[in-house]
Amino acid sequence: EIIKQCLPHSGNSIRIGITGVPGVGKSTFIEALGSYITKQGGKLAVLAIDPSSERSKGSILGDKTRMEDLSGDKNAYIRPSPSAGSLGGVARKTRETIVLCEAAGFNHIFIETVGVGQSETAVHSMTDFFLLLMLAGAGDELQGIKRGIMEMADLIAINKADGNNLEKAQLAKIQYKNALHLFPKKDSDWVPGVLTCSAAEKNGIDSVWSEIEKYRKLTNENGWFATKRNEQAIYWMHETIQEHLKRNFYGNQEIKPMIEELEQKVLGQSVSSFAAAGILLEIYQRIK
Repeated sequence: EIIKQCLPHSGNSIRIGITGVPGVGKSTFIEALGSYITKQGGKLAVLAIDPSSERSKGSILGDKTRMEDLSGDKNAYIRPSPSAGSLGGVARKTRETIVLCEAAGFNHIFIETVGVGQSETAVHSMTDFFLLLMLAGAGDELQGIKRGIMEMADLIAINKADGNNLEKAQLAKIQYKNALHLFPKKDSDWVPGVLTCSAAEKNGIDSVWSEIEKYRKLTNENGWFATKRNEQAIYWMHETIQEHLKRNFYGNQEIKPMIEELEQKVLGQSVSSFAAAGILLEIYQRIK
């Protein structure tokens, strides 16, 4: 009901997804870019998607303490990640929070991934711009980052480009630029770039923001910004239905014991996986 009332007041923001390899200095970067935005009069909400928190019982509270300046900024709001079980559940709650934050007047939304894995896809499906943070001089530059994640990126920023790392960062920039040429052209007509920056020294942060502004201008002019938002709204309608059906099915008290029983039969090869699924779905149709 609250979400429904907030919807007409939402949507007036730029939603930026931020992901990166471990040790890339994500918190420092978010604080540097976030402070840059609020100093220009923007209002910023920082949200996180952390599907690992269910297993580790951890959350992004640690990140909040690392972002001391931003935590005390009256124009910024940092929300610890919800440990709401499945990635689908966490993602849905985060999407709802975006609507609430926008209705409350936050016109810049950061959504960061915690850990590497499926969460990038979830973040990409609810943001306008996807920023990938990378490190230079960490062995083979293109290793350890999935092709799919690089393909999603609208901008690659090589952080910690300072001191002895400066030369390595410039070399990495060339490598990433070459790698980006191999990917198909984006529907948005935007050509992803590669920048170097040092969040700790506040260098290159303005250039990162300038790229985001250029992207917003281009996609507003060619209509892609609105098209993507509409596609995302439809996607989340279907995701919510799937999440609800899954929860109902696996939470059904009559189905639960039968799942275990059929799992054993599948393991014993007395029934195939497909036949077992068919039996369970048939029973579910009858009892629901």
